Amino acid sequence: MRRLLALLVLGLAAGAGLGLALRLGRAPALPDPPAVATRIREVARLEALDVTLYKKVAFSPEPAEAGSLWGDVAGWLRHVFRTPHGKAIVFADAHLGLDLARLDASRVRVTGRTAEIALPPVEVRIALRPGETEVIGSNLDSAETARLLELARAAFEREVQADAALRARARASAERAIRGLLLGLGFAEVRFVDALPAAAPSS
Repeated sequence: MRRLLALLVLGLAAGAGLGLALRLGRAPALPDPPAVATRIREVARLEALDVTLYKKVAFSPEPAEAGSLWGDVAGWLRHVFRTPHGKAIVFADAHLGLDLARLDASRVRVTGRTAEIALPPVEVRIALRPGETEVIGSNLDSAETARLLELARAAFEREVQADAALRARARASAERAIRGLLLGLGFAEVRFVDALPAAAPSS
């Protein structure tokens, strides 16, 4: 009887130990694609790369049409007797990042412990530094100066947009940050793709 009781206690202990081992060894549940997209969007806008820029620019606007003969003559006379021109050294900050508000479940696929993400494209924002801008030999009025600075901002934006190396650095930085987030959620592998294949229609 004592032997039977000892075997019963041993069996219960072994069963409890096995159950505990199974619970401890079970991987935590991974989030589904909508939850993954939500967790990534929680960082709102990911600033992946900041670059400081500067350039010397010149500006000499052409006479604008005034819409009337005498208005056009007055504009021409102003350019004859006071040709507007200006030069400036313009400083700006370029922010390259991802607008993660555009990331939804359709851009996320979860297969086992692997997550595939189709990130939105890198976007560029230019912020001028007016306090550091140095105007040189200018006779521009305030409106013409504002136009000069807007042209400089647009030129910076085009220049950064065309710089494939800068955009690649920004994307790599974003991928590192998002990969770290998803690995922390329990995923074993995170892949970044240009686009996810369309889901096969259910039969």
